[in-house]
Formats: sequence, C-alpha cells, structure tokens
Amino acid sequence: MNAAILVAAGKGSRMGPKTDKLFLEVAGRPVVAHTWRRFDDARCIAEIILVVRKGMRRAFEDLAAKFKFKKPFRIVVGGAERQDSVWNGLEALSATAEIVAIHDAARPCTSEELIEATIKRAAETGAAVAARPVTDTIKQSADGKFVQRTLDRSHLWSVQTPQTFRVEVIRRALAEARRCKLRFTDDTAACELIGQSVRLVSMLAPNPKVTVPGDLPFIESLLRKGAT
Repeated sequence: MNAAILVAAGKGSRMGPKTDKLFLEVAGRPVVAHTWRRFDDARCIAEIILVVRKGMRRAFEDLAAKFKFKKPFRIVVGGAERQDSVWNGLEALSATAEIVAIHDAARPCTSEELIEATIKRAAETGAAVAARPVTDTIKQSADGKFVQRTLDRSHLWSVQTPQTFRVEVIRRALAEARRCKLRFTDDTAACELIGQSVRLVSMLAPNPKVTVPGDLPFIESLLRKGAT
C-alpha cells in the first residue's frame, strides 16, 4: 500500500510575520487545499498523513470537511525540525504501508504523473526524488560576499518533493540521523548517511514551492491553467 505524508508544520518565516502561507488563498482555495487535493485524487495513494503545527489540527479538520476529501487521513503534530515532523508522520502510517511519498504541503502544483513516477522508482531502488538539472551557473561563496569558485552545473540537480521511499528505508535512515544527532533539511540526505542509493526522477512540469510572496502569482497561473 502506498501512503503520502504532507509536511505542513513549518513556520514559513520568509512570507513575513503572522502569515501562514499554507492558508493563503490562491486560485480560489488555500495553498494546502490544492496540495491535499492532488494527493486525494492520485490513484496511486491510499492514505494521507498530515503533519501540522501544534494548535492547527482543527483548521485542517475544517479544511477536510469543506473540500470533502475522500481518502483516509490522519493529522499529527510536527516536531522541532523537518525530520522530526517526518518521523512523527512515519509513526502514524498504517502497518500495511510499504511505500511513502513525503511532500511539502507548500507545493500545490505536483502532478499525479510525478507522484506515480517517484513511487515506481522507490519500489525499484528504495528511494527516489523529484529533481531537475540545474540550468543556472552556480557560484560557491563562504562568506556570502565574494565568489570562491564556479561549480560544474553538468553534475548538479535541484531536488524538490515528492521524496519517496520504501517505508523501512526512510525509517532506518532517519533513525540513524537521530542516533548521530544530525539535522537535514532534505529527507534523501538521511539516505546518503546509510549508503542508500536515491534515484533521480526528472520533472518536466514546474513544481514550485510557496516560499516568498512573489511566488504566488506564478503558482496561481499554473493552478488556473491546470484547471482549464
């Protein structure tokens, strides 16, 4: 059985004070409602776990009622860091879950085709991640003021979500990270820690994340285009 964990416990501080980016309305509904709908509609997903901030459970329950999501879901409270939130989500999975797609709730444009592709590759190799080749020239700087060197972009990939795993693989990887007291902002980095290979799943369609206010017009245009 395939499951999804939607990580919705972040603070979103770059959107500005007292702004919950997940509940900003875009293309007629809150950002997180679009994301939830994508996974609720995805035939390859059987259950959804939402990891939310403390005190937000009722808001997500109200969202489920308003938009009439059909798939079984559970809401759990997140932790201090992203990987703690993911761990809490893993603990809430059904015992029959074999593959889990972990996704940023602030990425509302993800396609069912991309979700399916990461699930297929994770079933084959143990771990897979949505990614695209880097096309910009990338500079390295230690102090944020001066360029040290130019990196070879032909070997660089920008990873996004879903990041999809066999359940036992991501549990083992995060358990090792916790044992070593290491912190990652990316779930696949924990796989690197245990030597687990991660398959890159190249994306064709844009899959942006709501991070700053300037992201909203582009995301709205994508969502409205997809609705036509």
